[in-house]
Amino acid sequence: MSTAPSPTTDEAPDRAAPAPSPRRWATLRPLVLRLHFYAGVLVAPFLLVAAVTGFLYAGSFQAEKFVYADEMTVSAVGDTKVPISEQVAAARAAHPEGTVAAVRPSPENDATTRVLLSGVKGVDADHTLAVFVDPYTAKVRGALEQYGSTGALPLRTWIDELHRDLHLGETGRLYSEFAASWLGVISLGGLALWFSRRRALRTLRGTSGRRRTLGRHGTVGAWAAAGFLFLSATGLTWSTYAGANIDELRTSLGQATPSVSAAAGGDHAGHGASASAGDAEHGVGLDKVLAAARSEGLGDPVELVPPADASSAYVVRQIQRSWPEKQDSVAIDPNTGEVTDVLRFADYPLLAKLTRWGIDLHTGSLFGLVNQIALMGLALSLILLIVWGYRMWWQRGRGSAFGRPIPRGAWQQVPPQILLPCVVAVAVIGYFVPLLGIPLAAFIAMDVVLGEVDRRRGRRTRTSAADG
Repeated sequence: MSTAPSPTTDEAPDRAAPAPSPRRWATLRPLVLRLHFYAGVLVAPFLLVAAVTGFLYAGSFQAEKFVYADEMTVSAVGDTKVPISEQVAAARAAHPEGTVAAVRPSPENDATTRVLLSGVKGVDADHTLAVFVDPYTAKVRGALEQYGSTGALPLRTWIDELHRDLHLGETGRLYSEFAASWLGVISLGGLALWFSRRRALRTLRGTSGRRRTLGRHGTVGAWAAAGFLFLSATGLTWSTYAGANIDELRTSLGQATPSVSAAAGGDHAGHGASASAGDAEHGVGLDKVLAAARSEGLGDPVELVPPADASSAYVVRQIQRSWPEKQDSVAIDPNTGEVTDVLRFADYPLLAKLTRWGIDLHTGSLFGLVNQIALMGLALSLILLIVWGYRMWWQRGRGSAFGRPIPRGAWQQVPPQILLPCVVAVAVIGYFVPLLGIPLAAFIAMDVVLGEVDRRRGRRTRTSAADG
């Protein structure tokens, strides 16, 4: 959500040939052109789906505020908020089902408190039921299913799952990882091809037909390339296969995302506290726990997670994903109300911070409305590039030769001292990004086989003609 300067650049030789380029690029260019062309043609449908659903997701943040305004906001701002324990009690009185997984106190004067219930019948196991409570009157204003750390409600959740896996579960996630894997490759290829052409050939004024389409395609692609590369890299960080490889690499480098320890007196653990197995009130209670967290400097918005069991502590963590990020967390002993562990976002390893910022920028949370508009602009650019790319493919045909392909055999023009390092680099990247490496290997194998078939067919034709 999510490709690049061109889903399908064609750049077949024209009368006005490109200016001479350095020898190395001159030998590589036909190979890059062929890869860019075929990758665009074959991958573009997946990129189109990712772009359309990504566009919708970027707009869902603002749509959510309108659709669920009654639940998310209070009818009138009061002078004093009632204790958080009373708000939770009101939520439990209205919805006694399930158990309290977490509590998100009202982060703003006009916002409601969310009491999150897990194990509720009819609610997806990965989701919670969010009960919305007026913090001034403790009146329950409604309940909606919620998903994820950003608190996505039904509309945004539905669009998010459409963008992530087409509502097909883990199998469907392969589509988005496939698109993200190739987005950066196609972007880099298109960018290299575009800037290798003479400036005169990049001029739109006075041109028509395929050349004009190519000019639009290349210009928009060049301007949007950096955004596409960012979306590709960040999209892979939480994908199924490449994401697992990235997590493993970060862990081996000591750059994994830490979590506050939910065990009394423990050091930072590798995993956060699990959701509550019981109700919200344990030991000293929510009010004193929240006060202890405030004394450690944890300002709104925060989330309180009750102890998972008798040997666990309360965990209070900041959940602000907009800039500046608030991600500090503390563990609090339920018997004494004392803070047993503190984890500051400032102490995160560098790669953990970059991952957090990258994901939040990718999803449109980091810079709010401006971030979301920028993402919608990138998605629209990608859609236009795909349309123009296929149009160039159409225009490239001559007579009945619709969408003529780029001639094969380009790799044979590349000197070994350039080809071999490229092959090694592609192999390494393909290993860590399998949905790039496997399809690329399959394409090369298929292309070699088809080339051999054509060669033998041509040899038989020439032999038959000679015999005749």
